[in-house]
Amino acid sequence: MWSKAREINAGDTVILWLTREALQPLTIEPGKEFNSKFGSYRHSDLVGIPYGSKIGSRTGKGFIHVLRPTPELWTMALPHRTQILYLADIAFVTSHLNIKNGSRVIEAGTGSGSFSHSVMRTIGSSGHLWSYEFHETRANKARQEFLQHGLSDRVTLSHRNVCKDGFTVTDTADALFLDLPAPWDAIEHAKKSLRKDQISRICCFSPCMEQVLRTVSALNEAGFTDITMFETLLRPYDIQQTTPLPTVADVSHKLKQSEIRREEKRQKQIASGHRGGNLNTVNGTHGSVSLGEKRKRTTASEGEDEDMLVEEPSGEKRAKTEEGDNTMAVEGSQVSLNLQDVPMDSTDATSLMKAEDMEQTPDEEKNSKEEKSLQPAKINLSKVMPEVRGHTSYLTFACLLPTLPAGVAVDVTQEV
Repeated sequence: MWSKAREINAGDTVILWLTREALQPLTIEPGKEFNSKFGSYRHSDLVGIPYGSKIGSRTGKGFIHVLRPTPELWTMALPHRTQILYLADIAFVTSHLNIKNGSRVIEAGTGSGSFSHSVMRTIGSSGHLWSYEFHETRANKARQEFLQHGLSDRVTLSHRNVCKDGFTVTDTADALFLDLPAPWDAIEHAKKSLRKDQISRICCFSPCMEQVLRTVSALNEAGFTDITMFETLLRPYDIQQTTPLPTVADVSHKLKQSEIRREEKRQKQIASGHRGGNLNTVNGTHGSVSLGEKRKRTTASEGEDEDMLVEEPSGEKRAKTEEGDNTMAVEGSQVSLNLQDVPMDSTDATSLMKAEDMEQTPDEEKNSKEEKSLQPAKINLSKVMPEVRGHTSYLTFACLLPTLPAGVAVDVTQEV
């Protein structure tokens, strides 16, 4: 089944991994070239390199990965001649039909060969697959692919309409899979081809509920038991690593630090504004006055209230601003602030507040260090990927019980 050699040889079928969504099969034929938006590659350059290699383009503007084919990769890369089964349905069908190494399986509806490749890997060289396709062109193309992939000894492919002509084997198959538009027309023929000396199983792949109802009725009439129907949905998750979110204690600590810096900045602005701005007013543009001199109120001019005017050191009058309790006075060689909530020394106040807020006991410091050491460097987050493939088809399963030998009576009243 495909090449098992370590290196790629001429004539091998490989899978080119272009992107996560773009895979393409390629048969190596020296002398030809593969061209894509990811660059140009000579087939001869791929001969002799190991499977799984990353190959850069000749122009240096792209690269591809050359992979060994598997049924899973073939399902993603094969040329679609019909709608195919994907991995979720293939795995579910293989499990419920109890297909294993050495099993003999019948498939009606070869199509693009997606299910066929997976079944042939499962049954191995000791098993066998009988595949039927009513469309001659698709049957010939599938036969060519099976021969090219080294699977011709495990499969017998027939161009045949099983709904009318039935199957070519009788009392042979362990499991039977029907991927047909009208599977109920093939139920009686399927019963003849299944083994009667042991429990055999059948599965019908139908996209519509109406097809399921008719198929279930046909299975009941044919004597099949344990009839069940499933719908397989694929829900992929995207796993990413990210840094852990900060704890409440860390956020609270940062808020306290921010408040401390904000208060410290405010106090410095108040102190610098008082010591610099008022001294400029006293000794600057308005002339020189003694530090002991105070601002004096003057009589109001015409049209102005006496309480709304103040006298500048230069003798001029100006309108009083609403400073409230923030009025600054220069008296002697000291500068005092009439702020109700601000201490005399802003530096001492800030240091005091910082010490009160940041003070921790030895136990608290120990616990804080332990919490930080226990936090993981990275955490894994999972979420459903936005593109979720929904309904494909319904899978109807049933069992055919072995027939009892003639003359053997069953006591239905006997307790089990």
